[in-house]
Amino acid sequence: MDLKNNLLKTLSGEESDVVPVISVTQVGVVEAMEKTGAFWPEAHQDADKMAALGSSLYELAGLECARIPFCLTVEAEALGCQVDLGTNERTPQISRTPFTSASDINVPSDFVEKGRIPVVLEAVKKLKDKYGDTLPIIVGITGPFTLAGHLLGVENLVRYMKIKPNEIEDAVENTLDACMDYVEALMDVEPDVICVAEPTAAPELIDPLQFKSMVKPSLEDLSNFIKTSKVLHICGSTQPIISDMASIGYDGISVEEKVDIKKAKEELGKGGRVIRTGGRTMSMGGGSTSKIIGNISTTQTLFRSTTEEVKAEVKRALEDGVDVLAPSCGLAPLSPIENIKAMVEARNEYFGV
Repeated sequence: MDLKNNLLKTLSGEESDVVPVISVTQVGVVEAMEKTGAFWPEAHQDADKMAALGSSLYELAGLECARIPFCLTVEAEALGCQVDLGTNERTPQISRTPFTSASDINVPSDFVEKGRIPVVLEAVKKLKDKYGDTLPIIVGITGPFTLAGHLLGVENLVRYMKIKPNEIEDAVENTLDACMDYVEALMDVEPDVICVAEPTAAPELIDPLQFKSMVKPSLEDLSNFIKTSKVLHICGSTQPIISDMASIGYDGISVEEKVDIKKAKEELGKGGRVIRTGGRTMSMGGGSTSKIIGNISTTQTLFRSTTEEVKAEVKRALEDGVDVLAPSCGLAPLSPIENIKAMVEARNEYFGV
């Protein structure tokens, strides 16, 4: 099977061979680090190790993509934040920010040459050189709103939305510029998919009306700017904003296990066109052509459940009509590889491939 074309056809609404099994979120797990010799934190800073770990679950478990990097601190670091790169069991975290207001945020002309951005760009080149057109290369970036939260502090971000909304609008306008600069640099190395992660926009953190007025516009601008396949990932129970997520031009929307796939499909699929994928008839929606990606639990199923429990959850997701199978969020570093294999095996069993 042509894994790259299978994914891109699915995301574009064309008939594909079978439902893809990928991850649009972080894929670094300790077991794969041990097998490849590409450990965190070195794999955050070394392009060879980043490429090796980013493709490790394809090589070791049959996951149908390579995905880099492994955190959401790349852009913030390049803008001046200090980052604790963590350990082999803990992802990087921002340890200090020099920003106290939106007016402090300035995107330097050499932004994409700073921090680990050059490492990510080089790792994409290495993955493209190794896999050519056979394997889709997915790059994750931080969304403008979440990046603003990294720079100003999430607590300040949420508080300012109520008392200083203009401050947040200015901050997001500045971080959108940074996101666009990063995307422009990525376009030069040609990843197949860009996943924009906006975890700070989860309904658990901000009101759906705030999402519509203060987050959605910048995500739409960013979507229009990205000239390749694109996915939007937002953590949490995104059912209340699923229509907004799917109305701004992303080919796929990645959701967690809190989202009811059937209800999400119904929300997006009323009166739409129909395609066939892997022998199944699938509604593509009247108001949106975004595909639903997910939503196998990373905190429970893929992390601590048996392979049979993984397979059962995968088959339920397929029955519910998920368009692309994937972990619901970033993999826990101690997730066993056998559970990732079980995702692929369950898809194969379901479709008889």
